[in-house]
Amino acid sequence: MKQIKLSPSSLNVFVDCPRCFWLQINKGVRRPEVAFPSLPSGMDKILKEHFDRFMSKGLLPPELMAQECIKGKCKLFSDKEKLKIWRNNLKGISYLDPKSKVILRGAVDNILVKGSKLIVLDYKTRGYPVKEDTAAHYELQMNIYNYLLRKNGFNTEDFGYLLFYYPKEVLSAGEVIFDTELVTMRVDVSSAEKVFKKAVKCLEGDIPKSSKECKFCSYIDKVK
Repeated sequence: MKQIKLSPSSLNVFVDCPRCFWLQINKGVRRPEVAFPSLPSGMDKILKEHFDRFMSKGLLPPELMAQECIKGKCKLFSDKEKLKIWRNNLKGISYLDPKSKVILRGAVDNILVKGSKLIVLDYKTRGYPVKEDTAAHYELQMNIYNYLLRKNGFNTEDFGYLLFYYPKEVLSAGEVIFDTELVTMRVDVSSAEKVFKKAVKCLEGDIPKSSKECKFCSYIDKVK
């Protein structure tokens, strides 16, 4: 029997449509891929390098130093080897459920330390300023990261940070200037656990019905 490994993205599929999730994990049938811009991946790489330069000096980057909720209260997680693993998409922070033997794992962008507790810091790149409901799209992701950290014996705050970067202007030399906005996200670890357990139970049963809102299943039904 193959080892089942779940992630925040696969659990997002479960929440969106149990049938698509069941087919993806149990049968290897994934939703059709859509074109994905390469800018976020490129930004992710240089942002990690940017933060690591400050971390090696025991400092915070300017965009965090400007935040009253962080300045003088937090520092960047400095265990380079552990952070390297936690950032790796093939390793990440992982947890093996002892009953189902299903592995849940997630790769973080960065971690802040506040006293004896950790705070998840995730970078997000957008084309436009943050809207009122923007952060809500990452609620499950942040819940899972904190769930995984706690399952690995770490204390985490009941909130995390999303640091959004979006373009502001282009200088005469062609340099693109980004604005930033830090959003505090409340964390609900129990919610992450419930979603994980429901997803595991779904995989153990027969193929479920599709979600009424699932556009992928709706398309298949229409062309049958």
